Amino acid sequence: MGQLVERLAPEHGCDVAGIAEIDLPVATLLAESGPVDVAIDFSHADAVAKNLTALAARHINVVIGTTGWQEQETALRRVAERSSIGVLASANFSLGMNVFRALVEQAARQFAALDVGAWVHEGHHSAKKDAPSGTALMLLKAMKDAGYSRGIDVSSTRAGSMPGTHEVGFDAAAETVTLTHDVRDRSVFAHGALEAAKWLKGRRGWFTMRDMIS
Repeated sequence: MGQLVERLAPEHGCDVAGIAEIDLPVATLLAESGPVDVAIDFSHADAVAKNLTALAARHINVVIGTTGWQEQETALRRVAERSSIGVLASANFSLGMNVFRALVEQAARQFAALDVGAWVHEGHHSAKKDAPSGTALMLLKAMKDAGYSRGIDVSSTRAGSMPGTHEVGFDAAAETVTLTHDVRDRSVFAHGALEAAKWLKGRRGWFTMRDMIS
């Protein structure tokens, strides 16, 4: 994802000020770089807190595309608030996925009062570490927040090089409704993250893609 962001940045009118690496952590990079408006973090769950803290100390806004760090969100929100920076965090930067999430929420609200079962299934490439994906958990939360209070079966597939498929289904005794979102090219996430970075410039607070597309 980092390589895609770097390659596609010019298409969005963005200049890459620096690139953090395993042997060049964010804090060191910032000490050597010039002015930075927004950082985009597609690193690792274990690195998010350290990265955000270093960026907040320099009052740099942050787009977080990494997943698996959400247990630390409350503490990181406090870091962002103390430093008065803007943060946009999302498990998925596909604009289509964020419209899909809204459709899933609406469907869950409608089916909540009916006698139907529900599931979320997602599939990603074999190298993806977290299962279920952050996007699947985002969809699960959307369904619960919409009032669907029964159990929702969640399953994952990790195989080959598939970039991402998410299916949400509702099943009754005599009929089934399924909603599916497929990604054919991982560059869609980089495009979305770069647009998010442009939107976040100059803003203060904690945001999601829902704020941006609204």
